[in-house]
Amino acid sequence: MYLNCHSFHSLRYGTIPLEELIGQAVNCGVKAMALTDINTVTGIYDFIKGCNAVDIKPIVGMEFRCGHQLRYIGLAKNSNGLAEMNRFLTAHNFSGEPLPITAPEFNDVSIVYSLEQAPATLMENEYIGIRPEELPKLFLLEWKNKISKMVIFQPVTFRTKREFNLHKILRAIDTNSILSKLTSSDYCKTSEVMLPLESLLQAYEEYPEIISNTQKVMEACNFKFEFNTPRNKKFYTTNQQRDLALLTTLAYQGLLWRYGKENILAKARVEKELKVIDQLQFSGYFLITWDIIRYSNSRGFMHIGRGSGANSIVAYCLGITDICPLELDLYFERFLNLNRKSPPDFDIDWSWKERDVILEYIFNRYGADHVAFCGTNVEFKYRSIFREVGKVFGLPKEELDRLAKNPMKLHDSNSIVKLVQEYGMLLERYPNQRSMHSCGIIISEEPITNYTPLEMPPKGFPIVLFDMHIAEDIGFEKFDILSQRGIGHIDDSMKLIEKNRGIRVNIRDTSLSKDEALANVYLAQGKTIGCFYIESPAMRGLLRRLKCDNYKTLVAASSIIRPGVAQSGMMKEYIFRHNHPDRFEYFHEVFKQQLGETYGIMVYQEDVIKIALHYGGLPAADGDILRRAMSGKGRSKEALQKVKDNFFACCAQKGHPLALSEEIYRQIESFAGYSFCKAHSASYAVESYQSLYLKVYYPIEFMVAVINNQGGFYRTEVYVHEARMAGATINNPCVNKSEYETTLYGTDVYLGFMHLQSLESKMAYFIVSDRNKNGDFQSLEDFINRIPMGIEGIKILIFIGAFRFTGKSKNQLLVIASLLLNNFKPENRNLLLIQEPVKEYKLPTLERSQFEDAFDEIELLSFPVSCTPFDLLQTKSRGDIMAKDLLACHKKQVRMLAYLISRKQVPTKRGTMYFGTWIDHEGSYFDTAHFPDSLSQYPFLGGGCYLLLGTVEVDFHFPTITITKMAKMPFIADPRYMDSKDQFKTQSQIKEDVSSTHRAPYPQGHEINIPRHKMHS
Repeated sequence: MYLNCHSFHSLRYGTIPLEELIGQAVNCGVKAMALTDINTVTGIYDFIKGCNAVDIKPIVGMEFRCGHQLRYIGLAKNSNGLAEMNRFLTAHNFSGEPLPITAPEFNDVSIVYSLEQAPATLMENEYIGIRPEELPKLFLLEWKNKISKMVIFQPVTFRTKREFNLHKILRAIDTNSILSKLTSSDYCKTSEVMLPLESLLQAYEEYPEIISNTQKVMEACNFKFEFNTPRNKKFYTTNQQRDLALLTTLAYQGLLWRYGKENILAKARVEKELKVIDQLQFSGYFLITWDIIRYSNSRGFMHIGRGSGANSIVAYCLGITDICPLELDLYFERFLNLNRKSPPDFDIDWSWKERDVILEYIFNRYGADHVAFCGTNVEFKYRSIFREVGKVFGLPKEELDRLAKNPMKLHDSNSIVKLVQEYGMLLERYPNQRSMHSCGIIISEEPITNYTPLEMPPKGFPIVLFDMHIAEDIGFEKFDILSQRGIGHIDDSMKLIEKNRGIRVNIRDTSLSKDEALANVYLAQGKTIGCFYIESPAMRGLLRRLKCDNYKTLVAASSIIRPGVAQSGMMKEYIFRHNHPDRFEYFHEVFKQQLGETYGIMVYQEDVIKIALHYGGLPAADGDILRRAMSGKGRSKEALQKVKDNFFACCAQKGHPLALSEEIYRQIESFAGYSFCKAHSASYAVESYQSLYLKVYYPIEFMVAVINNQGGFYRTEVYVHEARMAGATINNPCVNKSEYETTLYGTDVYLGFMHLQSLESKMAYFIVSDRNKNGDFQSLEDFINRIPMGIEGIKILIFIGAFRFTGKSKNQLLVIASLLLNNFKPENRNLLLIQEPVKEYKLPTLERSQFEDAFDEIELLSFPVSCTPFDLLQTKSRGDIMAKDLLACHKKQVRMLAYLISRKQVPTKRGTMYFGTWIDHEGSYFDTAHFPDSLSQYPFLGGGCYLLLGTVEVDFHFPTITITKMAKMPFIADPRYMDSKDQFKTQSQIKEDVSSTHRAPYPQGHEINIPRHKMHS
């Protein structure tokens, strides 16, 4: 009898989680109920499964609202009814037009109006819902005559008085008002709770016709859904046989390309995979992915295929991935096997500049009705909760900031704050708004509106109203179309190399992008700044600790740097065993057999599965549950707990020591959500090598490409420093040489206008456009006549030296600009066919300090270009030693002067510590560790140069200085200012890269205690 139930998927309205709504229905004796969330079907699929599990008939529908006004409720009689509603709402979502006051003519939808909204004339499928408290109105003739079209209307929105208050808070958040300003029309009625079915029917006992009408409506609703049916586009051609024929042809063409004619092993693997792909009817999925890659290649775009798809030799032969599964012993079953019902999963990256072109192709090629982005629910999180709820209670911004940024134990204890905390905590994990999945695209066999309405976010690509978990449950596997800056680095580098040197680099040639000799030397030395995935201080330290000088070790390093491996202590143990392979025993024979390549250490997802199967004796299905949990795809804690219990039972049956089994499962659990599959690590390693090769042989072009793709781990200044160290001459922006992005002429690098923080981007583009159209600027006067820029913009360009080609000093240019612009009439710009000759002004000679330019640069770029930060120090000291000397200083105290590059905050059992990365006066990098006791007395004080005192610790070839004391060193007075209070403020604009990690502290060496000796059963 409940035709209008809201779950918390009625965003900022409903208060009841879906499972709890169904549980309440069971307790109230309900045998059939409708889920009608507001303008969405997000919850209907979980609702159907939940209701079926407790023998309740699920009815699916939607409550249609326009703004905050209820229009009507639609109930689907069947799948066509749901599709009708979805298409109707989609059309209005796309057009932005308000929903009509009366429902359209649906064929398979029952419509229920509230008493207030009911139209004068009702169609056959339309009804009026009457609430129990409205029944006295039936004594009026106008309503009494309509009893034959009335149904029971008992909306469900909340459960308790506390939840009613929560509902009002949600409504205030949604309407962006404080609680006291809400009107009764903004929130639901106090009666919108679920009553025991018997009580509800008792209220209508004098109106059996209304009860009967309600039963008829519910009986007419028979929406059925098959959850185990694949719903992705089935065929690339017209049928399965043609798909297989095309896929086979392409695979064998690729086999010849990748392996030549005589590789028997590769041919056998291709045959085996094609057979499985056909049996699972996934040929179409492979071909659609191939088609997208084919289009990308035709446009000259670079892509990286990664993830578990790299386990497939067919994907390698089709050019989807660049990972040879034979070389790395990647087994196809990890990607695809006959027990798997869902399609495979390809993750494909493009440059962030080119991804939208790929998306447009997919939407155009496969039809707007059949393609959409996966949705995602953005939940209320800690900070947003306190801001949103605090705002509802009228708290000022300063207090909202304190609530959001501090833990609850540090909050004020007044009554308002307690209410904010109480209701805020109720909202934790509630959905707040719908958004677009960052990369997941659904390509459907049937129109997607058969399953969901679509929304059109500002990005311009439609999204479905459910997340990836529901998508998978109902038979969709997404195509992951991703973007990353690393590919932009590589792609732009190759274009720059060809333009600047006339050399065309084929970076996909594996002799260049894997195990190239000089690249391996750089790799082992951690000279990888700018290179995808291997440039962070932690990764560079790992590479040096491993003396990583080959592709396979890099594959392992790409995985052991992940938090799960490090958290379990296996990263430290891997480093030890890699450096001392003769100082450990495999503590069980299974580890030697299965994990010999990684010294018996679990490094990849596959390793965990291998140990679970071969050591624990778990069935393959349990192994897949573990895999899904580790990749973050599993949603069932109960299923994982069952696997854990089964693991220990199987281990005991096999006679394994409990202590060993517990240690192994500890390592398994620590992987959850953080480990890579081996193919994923291999894909990352290939891209890292491609970046590294370009950095080694074409360092200036590579660094310019990194700068133009807006960097990576570090700020622009660091990449500019790298380019200078590689032999580039760094030039400030110039109106005749610079583009919006940074440009390269031989070894001359001209910084782009984009780096001038105060210059409008549209003006920067205008300068370049005018120069390309009308030629170089001849003088400042010529520039002012051609470019519609005010005095402030001109000053920015003068101060950065963009008019240095004129031969005039900045002071002289400022005088000219002032004289010209004081009397300049914009309407006269570009009117003169013959430009008047430039007037020569008699200009005073003004002395200028050599350091004024550097301070101008800091102000406009945030870093100096015409000198180094060391040149601006008051002290002439440069420290006792340089970074190159540190390896020889193990356990020695050193004093160094260094410029701060980055610092990372990490948790320890003793409190917060930092790792710092610095450059010395020679431009070389080194690293420091700052423990809580040192930081309490000698904290970081922002970007700049510091004098450091500490002890060197060399850990497996990698030196770190544990800091005892440090002091920030003052710059010279800024000569541009006369007032002493202003002479040191520019130094504060020097930046640093600050990052933090929110995780449990990594274990210490003595806590890891991974056995290095054989443990007997």
